[in-house]
Amino acid sequence: MRVFLQTFGCQMNKLDSAIVESSLQGKGYEFVDNAKDADVVLLNTCSVRDHAEQRVMSHLGNLKHIKETKPDLVVAVIGCMAQRLGDELFKQSAVDIVCGPTQIAEIPRLISEAIREKKKAAAIVEDIRKSSENQSLEKFESVYGIEAEIPGQAYVRAMHGCDKFCSYCVVPNVRGPETSRPPAALVEQTKRLAQNGIKQITLLGQRINAYEYKAGEKTYCLADLLEMLSQIDGIEWLKFVTSYPSKKYFEEIMRAMASQPKVCRYLHIPAQSGSDKILKAMNRGYTSAEYLALLDTARQIVPDIAVAGDFIVGFPGETDDDFVQTASLLKKAQYKNSFIFKYSPRPGTIADKRLEDNIPLEIKTKRNGELLKIQEEISGNLAKQFNGKTVKVLVEGPSKKSRRNQGSALPQLTGRTATDWIVVFNGSPSLAGQFADVKITRTTPLTLFGEPV
Repeated sequence: MRVFLQTFGCQMNKLDSAIVESSLQGKGYEFVDNAKDADVVLLNTCSVRDHAEQRVMSHLGNLKHIKETKPDLVVAVIGCMAQRLGDELFKQSAVDIVCGPTQIAEIPRLISEAIREKKKAAAIVEDIRKSSENQSLEKFESVYGIEAEIPGQAYVRAMHGCDKFCSYCVVPNVRGPETSRPPAALVEQTKRLAQNGIKQITLLGQRINAYEYKAGEKTYCLADLLEMLSQIDGIEWLKFVTSYPSKKYFEEIMRAMASQPKVCRYLHIPAQSGSDKILKAMNRGYTSAEYLALLDTARQIVPDIAVAGDFIVGFPGETDDDFVQTASLLKKAQYKNSFIFKYSPRPGTIADKRLEDNIPLEIKTKRNGELLKIQEEISGNLAKQFNGKTVKVLVEGPSKKSRRNQGSALPQLTGRTATDWIVVFNGSPSLAGQFADVKITRTTPLTLFGEPV
């Protein structure tokens, strides 16, 4: 049986897809690059923004037409959108299976039954906020969560769910409560990855810096976990995303970063707004001053740290003055890069229930563009500091440009530094998954260009 798998959304979804792919390959399924060639189509979905859900609906429309000529085609919608909409997705005639992110261990069974019995089936947690830790999910992830997305690299999920309930966010209602995985399971999984040639591990969690696991009298935090994983032979770089602005364990984590050479000096910590009024409406639980104080602490403990952030523009009630405060925070934060989004209401969230989406799209678009322009200038200035320097890069493989232009003797490769800067240079494709030293000769706001040393 042939499977086409398409993933929308964040690293969490990419990891879920890798785990599902590994499990199905172990049962003899073959993966193909086109839905038209498949017997089973899996759409791993995201609900964070409306645009992501609309893309899925568009794909389901196309799959409906494919099923007219291939009536036995099995279509599964999995992930956050599946948990949010549940049985409503069966109104889309193409859909045969609906499976939430905490139920992905059920996917092989659901596919097998759909093929054999020609029935629609759903695996959705009715009240995900009351669900306890799923032992079958932990086993499923421990067994199959060993696949690398990029040569030499792999994601390892340290925790599931989120307990913060930011007013605009659906994640707590589709991923469930925060549950940290046992340190012993993470160490064992990372050892297997190292044995398979993995050099970089990225620990994932909706609030990764909230990782907390109690075992007897000992309570493990992310700092403890980083120190434990640093002892594993073969693993050379450790990263973690995404951090939530919180004082709890923050200094401990930064000190682990400073003291453990394998822990990369990189911190992704979303601010979302620079206005205290908007931060309160977002239910973020901190002020702009408290956020900037965390960045000061990080830079005092780890002077060479690189920081990335997130922002939402056009949140309900955001005035011109609120936006000016956000632009001011962006300038003070001096991020290497930031991810900037226009607010879109998400059904079921507090913001959608209580706040009117009263900022016109043209104003959202204008503010989005203004923040991007500020960030571009900051990133450009930070990038220039690399000119003439030699950086260590973990090579990912041929760049998109190289894949479009086949035939050159030494194709263009891409990789990243420990501080997550993208580096482009010409070299042998055999370097994918390996480290390389590259001397930087030219920079742009988002990319460093160089020559291998």
